[in-house]
Amino acid sequence: MLNDKSILVTGGTGSFGTEFIRTTLRSYKPKRLIVFSRDELKQYEMSQVFSVQEHPCMRYFIGDVRDADRLRRALRGVDIVVHAAALKQVPTAEYNPAEAVKTNIQGAVNVVDACLDCGVSKCIALSTDKAVNPINLYGATKLCSDKLFIAGNSYSSADQTVFSIVRYGNVMGSRGSVIPLFLKLRGTGRLPVTDLEMTRFWLEITDGIQFVLKSLSMMEGGEIFIPKIPSMRVVDLAKAICPECELDVVGVRPGEKIHEIMIPDAESRNTLEYDTHYAIYPIGRNLDRFVGKDKGKRLPEGFEYRSNTNTWWISKDQLRECVKKLFPTADI
Repeated sequence: MLNDKSILVTGGTGSFGTEFIRTTLRSYKPKRLIVFSRDELKQYEMSQVFSVQEHPCMRYFIGDVRDADRLRRALRGVDIVVHAAALKQVPTAEYNPAEAVKTNIQGAVNVVDACLDCGVSKCIALSTDKAVNPINLYGATKLCSDKLFIAGNSYSSADQTVFSIVRYGNVMGSRGSVIPLFLKLRGTGRLPVTDLEMTRFWLEITDGIQFVLKSLSMMEGGEIFIPKIPSMRVVDLAKAICPECELDVVGVRPGEKIHEIMIPDAESRNTLEYDTHYAIYPIGRNLDRFVGKDKGKRLPEGFEYRSNTNTWWISKDQLRECVKKLFPTADI
């Protein structure tokens, strides 16, 4: 799928981008693999790991998704775009709302326009469970971004760019993850948790990469792909990292939910369930032609995919093993 293709990853030096580059270089032979990001230090550090000498397909392109002209320059001759650039820290977005809007919303506009102008074949954008019924600015900007990418298909002719979305939950070990904080504080004998009932969808970064690659192969344009992943209790994570620690309930932070939703009731009627994932289709798409194909089936009326009513849970022992794999030097 990616062999002999030119691929550009926005936010290419982030947690997702780094692992996507590693997976692509290991499994495919792209013509060009372009890291598009604004931090020259991170690009320099990445180039020490994925050097141009060892991987001649690599390109390191300094740029910001806020800069439409720079994006158009970078996308010349590109076949596939994976849009991972975002300001995603909830407290940061709450304190710097205009900056989050510029990157997450105007940046989405610029990526859509540049893909259309440059004749990109496929563009897939990363979303988040926080875009569903958002109560914080980050979630609101990602909801807006999702709508922009889906609408991009309306401006594309039959042989031009198709746009789709991948939506998933918290990525274990990504930047901003609570795991490094818990590891740091466990020596104090106390760990802060926001609420004893809090649940989250949980995903390993390697599984996220594979799902994006699978979605690239399935996309026709306008879909929101959602993987079937386990839920976890934040309390279980804390106890997996430090069983003997006391828990301090510090209260829910502004813009934070007790539970997350990836498919709301309002979208379930446009959704089909498959063995490994769900797909939300655009309103007006005839779902009958997908029913039965690859075992796609309609959802019951009123269905919601929520982290607290999920049927798949990850246990404390499983969480401990995951943390050991991500942080092998941590003694847990």
